[in-house]
Amino acid sequence: MASSGLDTHQLAGFDGRLRGFSRPIEFEQREEGYCAVFRYETTRVESPFQATQDEALRLLIQTLHAHGYRQLRTQMSFRGGVYLGSQEVWVEYPDPQSEPEPEPEGLMTRFLSWFRPRPAKE
Repeated sequence: MASSGLDTHQLAGFDGRLRGFSRPIEFEQREEGYCAVFRYETTRVESPFQATQDEALRLLIQTLHAHGYRQLRTQMSFRGGVYLGSQEVWVEYPDPQSEPEPEPEGLMTRFLSWFRPRPAKE
């Protein structure tokens, strides 16, 4: 599987439909650098080519976050083609902060706002 001498990471988390998954992340190498590749069901997501495998992985995680994947974490399973088993620690990637949803400005909201405590004036 990792006979190319490149790293392989195990990626676990939840997809956009909140289904748990665990899949390998593999790397491709070309003249322009490294690309991280994630395959899940019928989806294939690739990072742009970067100078290092770590940078390609970071951009892949950002792309997956943008597509609704959450609670992502990785564990290196192959380094330079050598199998590591579960020796490496899991690296967790915090979910991006979501934008607070604006409050609806309906008639009932305005009415109820009359009864909310107001800050004291100094």
